Amino acid sequence: MVKHMIVWKFKEEITDKAAQAEKIKVALEDLVGRIDGLIEMKIITEKLSSSSGDLMMDSTFSDYAALEAYQAHPLHKEVANGLVRPSMSARLSLDYEV
Repeated sequence: MVKHMIVWKFKEEITDKAAQAEKIKVALEDLVGRIDGLIEMKIITEKLSSSSGDLMMDSTFSDYAALEAYQAHPLHKEVANGLVRPSMSARLSLDYEV
């Protein structure tokens, strides 16, 4: 299995970050069962004050090929390009095998 983790920072002009985070959470978590090889998707919206990021994605894929297929999948691109990327000023990711 492969873990794919992302931490995002919202753009300053996003005024209602909680509402935007919830929209992103629902859209990304809804991809489970719709994209082959995507086993689990958890979007963390509640953070401690010590956090430097605003939103985190913790996802699990069956293997690296499934992660690559997910990144190119039209449903993922729709959410990423239509909702996530326009809201974010920074993104860090980490992929690893489990």
